[in-house]
Amino acid sequence: MSEYLSKQLEAREEEFKGGLPEEHQILLQSVDYLRESGIARGLQAGESAPDFTLTDALGKEIRLSEELANGPVILTFYRGGWCPFCNLQLRAYQEFLPEFRELGASLIAVSPQSPDNTLSQQEKERLTFLVASDTEGRVAEQYRVLYEVTGSLKSLYEKFNLHLPEYNASSRWFLPVSATFVVDRSSIIRYAHIDPNFMRRLEPDTILQVLRDL
Repeated sequence: MSEYLSKQLEAREEEFKGGLPEEHQILLQSVDYLRESGIARGLQAGESAPDFTLTDALGKEIRLSEELANGPVILTFYRGGWCPFCNLQLRAYQEFLPEFRELGASLIAVSPQSPDNTLSQQEKERLTFLVASDTEGRVAEQYRVLYEVTGSLKSLYEKFNLHLPEYNASSRWFLPVSATFVVDRSSIIRYAHIDPNFMRRLEPDTILQVLRDL
């Protein structure tokens, strides 16, 4: 089970690469740029997790500190419901949610997409954990995982008719890198997985092991 999610992600990447090789290359170049520039390195294990308040798709407030009062929190940043790799990740985490909860943990998924798009995704994917909208990228910026979408990457998204400012109800072109943090009840990040390659995500089994070790 240790590669439960990775195998699905790799299969999806092969499918994408086979159908759109030039577009796949542009995406890989953007990944290399993010990795080499260090623009969105993310907070690291041992650092304090900044508190935040966001709203879910129905306008209800989600406050990190309130969730931490009940146990550790798995905090994951994803790009949006339009991203098939994000959807694979969220489905996998939904499947493992009972095991996360058995260990006393809750899960918060954060994306920059608008509340309406969050609601549509949550209903479609039947997600029962907390899903929050960070439309201004404020929280992603606090966790140092935010980056601006420019150049050939922006042109590629426009080619796909993906207008991020409209989708995210924002005036800016930005996204978070793929990042998942396990935060303990003292607001300390105990595990951090930050990868500029959006086609790579943290395995649920790894999260379970971290939670068991807390």
